[in-house]
Amino acid sequence: MLVNQTDIYALRAMTFLALQGADALVSSKDLAEKTRIPSHYLSKIMRRLVEAELVVSQKGHGGGFQIVRPLEEITIEGILDAMGDKHELEKCAFGWEKCGGEHPCPLHPAWSELKSSFVGWASSTNLSKLRNAHIQQRFLSSLGGGDLPE
Repeated sequence: MLVNQTDIYALRAMTFLALQGADALVSSKDLAEKTRIPSHYLSKIMRRLVEAELVVSQKGHGGGFQIVRPLEEITIEGILDAMGDKHELEKCAFGWEKCGGEHPCPLHPAWSELKSSFVGWASSTNLSKLRNAHIQQRFLSSLGGGDLPE
């Protein structure tokens, strides 16, 4: 798989924070509950996101996590980079040590195409896009699932 459980949790946490709005400060407890991420696991993820300067952490009563950059600047790729798992994309799907254009494994052409599509999607999808799509979907659902009125 191109993303692991840690990546999925990080994407879930960041998307939840984005949905709360730019100025929202979300407590660790609320973030864990609302995203269904075990709190001990969430603390490790949030530490990486703080180190990557995607969020800030405010300690103490009334503290929590808050996104610090414009949502348009935070891409899926940036979140995955903060988790440190980019190396998964570079591995040969067949498990070969040396796999590439000169010595391709049997899966190399298909794997290269998948990696290219994934990287393109991850680099072009930002939290603003995800937030806006969610808001639009909720609006459409409130209309009974139909299209926008003309």
